[in-house]
Amino acid sequence: MTRRVRWVIGVVLVVLLLGLILFYSFPSMLRWQSNFLSRCFIVLLASSALCLYRVLRGPTAPDRIVAIDILGIMVVGFCAILTLPTGRDWYIDIGIAWALQSFIGTIALAKYLEGRDFDE
Repeated sequence: MTRRVRWVIGVVLVVLLLGLILFYSFPSMLRWQSNFLSRCFIVLLASSALCLYRVLRGPTAPDRIVAIDILGIMVVGFCAILTLPTGRDWYIDIGIAWALQSFIGTIALAKYLEGRDFDE
């Protein structure tokens, strides 16, 4: 298949998936979730699956690093979604710590791929 055909198939699948998430009534995965939070959770799960695909299939190391960084951002999103219905603030603390660790890890991997030492 040509690259353009694969791109069109991918766009159509993403649009169908988003339409399904927006207009189909999903059963609540957890008892305390509202319909909106359930949809947000499903969107984050689908996005995480796509990022994991890019990590496994990424043609270059920088593509994989960006996908891992995006997964870190999604963990912060999961923490935010869990904070809203439960009212426990420590989920936000976990999200902030994860974001800082993800940022430092991304900087370290970028320096490694560039061929520099950490003290440069």
